[in-house]
Amino acid sequence: MTAEDEALVGGMMNAGAVFRRGALVERPAPRNARALHAYLGALKEHGFDAAPTPVGLTADGREQLTFLPGDVALPPFPDWAMTNAALASVGSLLRRLHAASAAVVVDSRAAWPSDLADPEGGTMVCHNDVCPDNVVFRDGRAAALIDFDLAAPGRALWDVAMTARYWVPMLDPESAAAYYPPGLDAAARLRILADGYGLSARDRAALPRVIEQATEVCRAFVTRRVADADPVYVQALAERGGWERWDRMQTWLVDHRRTFTAALLN
Repeated sequence: MTAEDEALVGGMMNAGAVFRRGALVERPAPRNARALHAYLGALKEHGFDAAPTPVGLTADGREQLTFLPGDVALPPFPDWAMTNAALASVGSLLRRLHAASAAVVVDSRAAWPSDLADPEGGTMVCHNDVCPDNVVFRDGRAAALIDFDLAAPGRALWDVAMTARYWVPMLDPESAAAYYPPGLDAAARLRILADGYGLSARDRAALPRVIEQATEVCRAFVTRRVADADPVYVQALAERGGWERWDRMQTWLVDHRRTFTAALLN
């Protein structure tokens, strides 16, 4: 790192290892970097210009991508990132990504990460980690997506569910209070996200259960990280209420499933 480098904060998996060097971002390259770079290039060919453009790989195992200017919300999340208009724009941006991604042929030989991937698989590469840390805003609207490290084939609905977990958020009020502004109506915001995306009636009916499934996958991901003694996840689990928080969150989702379904369909 030189005096001209700027450390970029946010996220957990590559904390402290991502730097901006002028118009480029340098970060640890994922194992499937070549396939992922080909995918990002294909997105642009199919009209999606709201993702980083891959530039290359370095000899020391890092990747270079174009820097996308704008604002990124970091926890505790500010009010401007949690407005209804911001939420709707996240849904619209995700729909644009999926429209382009559906036209890209999946490289079935690539070692796509399974960490947060759809357990049912799919024929389209999904982002899988559209959290506030990974969305670039301009003028109050979601303008670009970054950090495709966890991208993998899956259902579009899976990506919507994962996005809802972070942006609605689909958390019990006690858990949400730690990082989100007070007074967010989960059911109403879930509807706003679905409307912004343009989700079909069939997918709206299925979404609450898929969110529950996605939460189980996220919990299993954290469980593996903690079992491997990953210090970032061990500390985060302790600071965020331990496994009791996950129990509370999952119970809350099941208890409010009918409420969420009604909000989506009525």
